[in-house]
Amino acid sequence: MLALKIALRYLVAPKSHRAVNVISIISVVGVAVATMAIVVVLSVFNGFSDLAMRQLSRIDPDLRVQPLEGKVFAGADSLARVVAATPGVRAAMPVLHDRALLVADRSQMPVRFAAVDPATVALVTGMDSIVIDGIYAPDNGLPDSVAGAQISVGVALATGLRPSPYAAADIYVPRRLGRINPANPAAAYRRLPVAVTGVTQVDQQDYDNDFIFLPLDPMRRMLEYTHAEASAIDIALVPGADAARVRRLVQDRLPDGLTVLDRRELSSDTYRMIAIEKWVTFLMLVFILVIASFNIVSTLSLLVIEKRDNMRTLRALGAPRGLVARIFVDEGWLITVSGGLVGIAVGIVLVLLQQHLGLIRLEGDPATLSVDSYPVRLAWADVGLVFATVVVLGFIISQISRVFTRKI
Repeated sequence: MLALKIALRYLVAPKSHRAVNVISIISVVGVAVATMAIVVVLSVFNGFSDLAMRQLSRIDPDLRVQPLEGKVFAGADSLARVVAATPGVRAAMPVLHDRALLVADRSQMPVRFAAVDPATVALVTGMDSIVIDGIYAPDNGLPDSVAGAQISVGVALATGLRPSPYAAADIYVPRRLGRINPANPAAAYRRLPVAVTGVTQVDQQDYDNDFIFLPLDPMRRMLEYTHAEASAIDIALVPGADAARVRRLVQDRLPDGLTVLDRRELSSDTYRMIAIEKWVTFLMLVFILVIASFNIVSTLSLLVIEKRDNMRTLRALGAPRGLVARIFVDEGWLITVSGGLVGIAVGIVLVLLQQHLGLIRLEGDPATLSVDSYPVRLAWADVGLVFATVVVLGFIISQISRVFTRKI
């Protein structure tokens, strides 16, 4: 305790040499700036993670039932009714995911599609909120032989298709059943005329590049599924429902071979990428903090020289050598922690200002931006991690001061 009191007095008291004061201030400021940068950058990554969640939430279901093995499972319609009766579930619908070839008048491109139930899709996903051109009306006045399609903005740009009440393209899928005649390759495919009723945009590459939505029943007939097969059952929860609890209830009602995933697991690649970038950036900033902390070594060496007479006086009064060494170890630790606390405090203030006031704006047309300012979110777990890093680093750096006190 005596060593800590003396170290604290050395920290706040003016030094006899101005250079020592300047270097001490530079050491504290260097640690503070590096610490502040870590808090701010981690909060920015938290903000982008939340933004990804909000964007995906407009189209991804709260929960999804899918098979552990294989592409589809049978009896999806009856199972969806069982799931819909689960407490906490607002709606459930079978979904069929697959690939197809979209052929328009002047272009063609491979696409990924989700075949959904037009009657319940609006209850499960935010389909009506992602249509930027046309309307979501898959069967609004169309002939029975024509299916309504909602194409992504990427498909619209690549093919030139626009919303129209007339069949403007064809969907081709390979035949699943029967024998193929090599002399007639066209017979190996099944065709479905489609009319574009809407263009969608989710601001996510997975949905905006080559994705389209089609009605479920025509696509089942196209793919020759006859036992209510589906790739998944998408589930929407009652507002305020406990997702973990509902997930357990749904899982208990499912037969073997099916599992339930939540929204984060459905977009695991996106969140894994953000997490990797976040922690790689954290390590890089910690390395910068380490470099900034080495200024403390210079401060301690000068402080030892300046206080050499004081230390000899303490030694003459009977202070053990360990006490003298401990004074400068505590001094280095105090410099690091004080700089870290200042940086954390400034970082928290900046993040909260950005989070609530949006001081730093994004450049571009506001009509095309999903957010108008940099998204940030302060996570106290990150603040605790940064503080722990500063404390540990300060302890390691301060041990170097023992080298300077050996001859006292």
